[in-house]
Amino acid sequence: MRSYEEELKFIEKISPSCWRIKKGFVPNMNVEGVFYVNQHLETLMFEELRNSVGHGDGGSIGGFLPGVKQIANVAALPGIVGRSVGLPDIHSGYGFAIGNMAAFDAADPLAIVSPGGVGFDINCGVRLLRTNLEEKDLLPVKEQLTQMLFDHIPVGVGSKGVIPMNAKDLEEALEMGMDWSLREGYAWAEDKEHCEEYGRMLQADPSKVSMRAKKRGLPQLGTLGAGNHYAEIQVVEEIYDRHSAKVMGIDRTGQVLVMIHSGSRGLGHQVATDALVEMERAMKRDKIEVNDRQLACARIHSQEGQDYLKAMSAAANFAWVNRSSMTFLTRQAFAKMFQSTPDDLDLHVIYDVSHNIAKFEEHIVDGRQRTLLVHRKGATRAFPPHHPLIPVDYQLTGQPVLIGGTMGTCSYVLTGTEQGMLETFGSTCHGAGRALSRAKSRRNLDYTDVLAQLARQGISIRVASPKLVMEEAPDSYKNVTDVVDTCHAAGISKKCVKLRPVAVIKG
Repeated sequence: MRSYEEELKFIEKISPSCWRIKKGFVPNMNVEGVFYVNQHLETLMFEELRNSVGHGDGGSIGGFLPGVKQIANVAALPGIVGRSVGLPDIHSGYGFAIGNMAAFDAADPLAIVSPGGVGFDINCGVRLLRTNLEEKDLLPVKEQLTQMLFDHIPVGVGSKGVIPMNAKDLEEALEMGMDWSLREGYAWAEDKEHCEEYGRMLQADPSKVSMRAKKRGLPQLGTLGAGNHYAEIQVVEEIYDRHSAKVMGIDRTGQVLVMIHSGSRGLGHQVATDALVEMERAMKRDKIEVNDRQLACARIHSQEGQDYLKAMSAAANFAWVNRSSMTFLTRQAFAKMFQSTPDDLDLHVIYDVSHNIAKFEEHIVDGRQRTLLVHRKGATRAFPPHHPLIPVDYQLTGQPVLIGGTMGTCSYVLTGTEQGMLETFGSTCHGAGRALSRAKSRRNLDYTDVLAQLARQGISIRVASPKLVMEEAPDSYKNVTDVVDTCHAAGISKKCVKLRPVAVIKG
């Protein structure tokens, strides 16, 4: 086993905010790895590596390898192109680190798809709504509005949705995504325009989703869930790029916005679990070797690979229907509170973007265009101006990129850049990224202290389980501003707007 000093020989700084992991750091690397950090995040990254040296099980702590090792292990997967990329919010996860993206050549018969590169919460993502309200309109009714949102949107573990849904509806929602929401009257036509993939992955095949997954998903449509998911009322604190912000309908500080962060709930988790079982069998049959058994995978064009992609796409559609349903409930709550209509309150979707997904995209690799299967796990798509896959309104500014903070901290809106297309396959960070494990957060923090801190900040909060607050406390996470500033400095996305929370709804 190598010492920490020996490990460091394989890692070198190549720019003020980027480090390279050379081939040989772990066995069988096909490409190099990189990770983006500033000085503070760099310390966390190397501390994690140092603490893992000397541990059995290849340096695993608490069942997961350090982020640097996970980036390198992904670089050893068959068919990977470019580099295995770690974004500034990176932290250990199942197989792939959370905040790790990688692209695989769809034309390479050996290239793989890995559920660990998508995550268990398929299409966990963020949606941002604007309003024409200002903070002064909000303050007199803030507590009532927070309670009304909490009453409208079911939250917490095991929460059940209020959107009517039977087995036939679920099949159609899995296939149609936001087209189902539109047909049923839960979405506006322009919501779809302002959603990644227009809210529908056409590859979806509900027949590839197990009955167990469907049973788990059926009662959960239109629910927020628990963990780091939330609905937040936010106000614009700072505008860095006035032109891009104005195109999004953000034109002044103090403007009220709503951010919804949620995913595919139990359905997506079951799809991932089912696929991992199938892929372990496929790996034995096809003799696929990986450095970490959590990186279970299958050839893209194998039966198992195709089945997973079709089921994953259906789960992604479920997540978009879920966020659309919560948008509908949010619009209802605001309309009731302000005795107006959602349209008159300008409750339009600015954008909806996923940060746990695998998708086929066209990218330039070694000077030629290739179709790649891009895995983004805890990573957000960030396409530049003039990209054909972003809405017409954002063609001149670049795709809005939504970066959610953690409870009580600010969030950001960024825009995609050409530099990001070249370096990270049009990907950037997704949030703050954990600094403490959930277990450590529960041991180190007291929920009454966390709630008192939020009250001092003037943030209204409603939670289904107050003790879960410790796991999501700001101290459990990296500083989201550090993360965003690193992406901005590296040029892989560009700061546009900073948002401050005034009310939080959590599971």
